[in-house]
Amino acid sequence: MKTAITPTRAEDFSQWYQNLIVAADLAENAPVRGCMTIKPYGWAIWELMRDEMDRRIKANGVLNANFPLLIPIDFFNREAEHVAGFAKEAAVVTHYRLKMIDGTLQPDPESKLTEPYIIRPTSETIIGEAMSRWVQSYRDLPMKLNQWVNVMRWEMRPRMFLRTSEFNWQEGHNVFATHDEANADARKMHKMYGDYMRDVLAIPCIMGEKTPEERFAGADHTYTLEQIMQDGKALQAGTSHDLGQHFSKSFGIQFLGADGKLQHAWTTSWGTSTRMMGGLFMTHSDDDGLVLPPAVAPYQIVIIPIVRAENTDALNAYCDAIGARIREHGIRVLVDTTDMRAPDKMWKWIKRGVPLRVEIGAREMDENMATVTRRDLGKDSKKSMSVDDLVACASEMLATIQSDMLATAEKRNATMIHNVSDLDALDNALASGTVGFFRIKYELTTNEKFDAMMEKYKITRRCLDDTDPTFVFVAKSY
Repeated sequence: MKTAITPTRAEDFSQWYQNLIVAADLAENAPVRGCMTIKPYGWAIWELMRDEMDRRIKANGVLNANFPLLIPIDFFNREAEHVAGFAKEAAVVTHYRLKMIDGTLQPDPESKLTEPYIIRPTSETIIGEAMSRWVQSYRDLPMKLNQWVNVMRWEMRPRMFLRTSEFNWQEGHNVFATHDEANADARKMHKMYGDYMRDVLAIPCIMGEKTPEERFAGADHTYTLEQIMQDGKALQAGTSHDLGQHFSKSFGIQFLGADGKLQHAWTTSWGTSTRMMGGLFMTHSDDDGLVLPPAVAPYQIVIIPIVRAENTDALNAYCDAIGARIREHGIRVLVDTTDMRAPDKMWKWIKRGVPLRVEIGAREMDENMATVTRRDLGKDSKKSMSVDDLVACASEMLATIQSDMLATAEKRNATMIHNVSDLDALDNALASGTVGFFRIKYELTTNEKFDAMMEKYKITRRCLDDTDPTFVFVAKSY
């Protein structure tokens, strides 16, 4: 059967993903190495994702702020353990001026900075410095801050939305008077992320704590959300870190307690990024293109007039009127009145993943009917219904699509989680081509034999099992 995206997922999942991004007009590789340009349709998806995430963040008492893009290298030197995790990815600014030399613009040798700046890979250090000034008393706590910014981590093997040198994200940074408060909040934001993934992106996550080998540099505890892609690989979709007092001691974040004693605060950080978009696309899409849950679809319904030369204006006006009625229910609707051929319009919106496609021709206009197709189910879901029923039931149909997409992902995930008794069983499963997550006793992965298997099969410890932390999930990953 002909598909819009070739190769198919089964033939070459990695190449299918790259071609999906192009077919859905989401992004393109930028002229800057390792970077991407997010196109308007892709950015519209991110805006919907960002706005709902922002609402949930603020509901947790967090305030948005904005901190500098450039961070003095001295700030990183204050937190040696933290900087070690980013040193190989850091982009460094060493000059502040260009000069025409031998006919080309080059850094002016006389403009070399006495102290280089790092383009932020993350902002714990510069935010920690600010917090050392903003936090003085126990009355200033807790302090909860978030920023929506772009960051830079030099990427040697870029892949759009999954790994790019520059990407967009939110990073939250909170300060507390006690460790119990900080750890509870790190877990709270971890749960907030998990609820968001389920409610908004229709993606179930495996949630748990990172093992000591995998935790964030400078953290006491790292809590992660691991998603299972259709090819069985893991994608880390978000993390929340209990940073203990590492950063407060490095940057002097101290407060005068109610007892009059000066003490160091306890901090957390937590973040998600445009990498969530890659997870969204790989979780739900098919060989015909993007499949979007209604919550983050720029257009939840597209109406396509099937026009002929003699009825173009009348049919377009009729469809515009229907679109206006549906919008009154708070639904994002596009009426495609462009002069493209109807089949081309259909394929365009199939590839872009619009949840509901509505087709209306001359006979349907006369009968006040419409043909409606669900993108997640494809042509098998096509049905005829009255325009009045469409308007009345549109919200309910979209809600059903949202919940059905989550159920589909949950059902698929259940087939991709495998319990293994020992390393030999894990080795046999991987050697036979079994894909997915493997649940195994954590203590069995802390030896040289497992280290060799990680190298052989390109697997990693993803997280401890929240239901029983003596077990860990192991998988290949993006």
